[in-house]
Amino acid sequence: MFQMTKLHHRFRHIKSSVFGYVLLLPTSLAALFLLVLLACNGFSVFYVNLPVPAKSSPEPANLLPENLPGDKTVTNLASSVMYAVKEENPPVILKTHLPLLQKPNFSMVPVDKPLVLRPKRVRLSRQILRILRSSGTKSKGFPSKVEGFFQNSKCKSRFFMTWISSVESFTDRELLAVESVFKSHPKACLVIVSNSLDSKRGSLVLKPFSDKGFKLIAVYPDFDYIFKNTYAELWFNRLKKGNVDPGGVSLGQNLSNLLRLALLYKYGGVYIDTDIIVLKSFNSLSNVIGAQSINLETKNWSRLNNAVLVFDKKHPLLYKFIQEFVLTFNGNKWGHNGPYLVSRVVARVTGRPGFNFTVLPPSAFYPVDWSRIRSLFQGPRNDIHSKWLHNKLEQIRRQCYAVHLWNRQSRKIRVQEGSIVHHIISDSCIFCNSSRSSL
Repeated sequence: MFQMTKLHHRFRHIKSSVFGYVLLLPTSLAALFLLVLLACNGFSVFYVNLPVPAKSSPEPANLLPENLPGDKTVTNLASSVMYAVKEENPPVILKTHLPLLQKPNFSMVPVDKPLVLRPKRVRLSRQILRILRSSGTKSKGFPSKVEGFFQNSKCKSRFFMTWISSVESFTDRELLAVESVFKSHPKACLVIVSNSLDSKRGSLVLKPFSDKGFKLIAVYPDFDYIFKNTYAELWFNRLKKGNVDPGGVSLGQNLSNLLRLALLYKYGGVYIDTDIIVLKSFNSLSNVIGAQSINLETKNWSRLNNAVLVFDKKHPLLYKFIQEFVLTFNGNKWGHNGPYLVSRVVARVTGRPGFNFTVLPPSAFYPVDWSRIRSLFQGPRNDIHSKWLHNKLEQIRRQCYAVHLWNRQSRKIRVQEGSIVHHIISDSCIFCNSSRSSL
């Protein structure tokens, strides 16, 4: 009896315990649910979003059909832009360190096309349209005309000039530059790429040289052909569509900067500006560019110039020059696409394998800086000045291949009798009876 009573109490105790657990179960589940919510909330608050490199977009087709020896393979324009400024990959930047950016001047491409940023169109002026406008069969005859000229002329050397101005502005100074080429290179061939000199009036201007048996030709530029299969082709097509802002600097000047590079890349030879007076043969020069100035402390060049270029066909440095023009073009900074461009590229590639060129000192082509060019036009004032002029002239004759007259600064300066330029004219002229005091 006693055992029955004990079992009965134990059963009642187990029953009450089970009943209690059943009653507490909903409360426990609710508490567990609240704990899960608190854990999720805490994770979202304290979660650190580490930067992950974005997936690269599919590469477009190659812009260029060839890669030069010793040069890096260029597969797309976007990735090449990094190498135009600094040839290394940028570091990963945390979101909290991103600078504030100004709104770029870009419009988006429709969503059904690849995601590309495209610059807004610019309105081309009449002057630009006149330069870009094709002249029918005249410009399309460029390849056969130039290649036929080289084949039939049996040139010992090839010279190029560009002239994207009127016939009337091709004055005695430019004609003296032509004379100086043939005075030092009587067997040379000279191609003047010009949309004005390739005309009846232009033929009359150049006829005296042909009459003397010199080999020269003026030919209307076919930009599409000259720039074909280079980075210049891409830039020029964008320019024609209004997708390049030509800027405030003369487009003719910037086209000349690009044209000289493309001509030498396609044909090889010597390019000179029309205010360069050649003093001696260039036949011993190969793949050279001249320094305009040097650092007096280090004796290293501080700036190069593109008024004289001597390079073989398809030289890798020319390739780099053209690439730099396209990737960093700025039409609002004078010299940015010319002298400063070649200086930037040479500074970057110096010491790298695959390039073979020489930087000549200023005495080779630029014996007098533009700020002092007036001194070459002045005649002797006294005995001391006369002696200085004589010594300077002999130094130029001995050391220089050519002299840059810096047209922008010296165009209106009159040549005085007994000046260095007066003597240079006598040394370099072919039609020496002409009056050249207005050079």
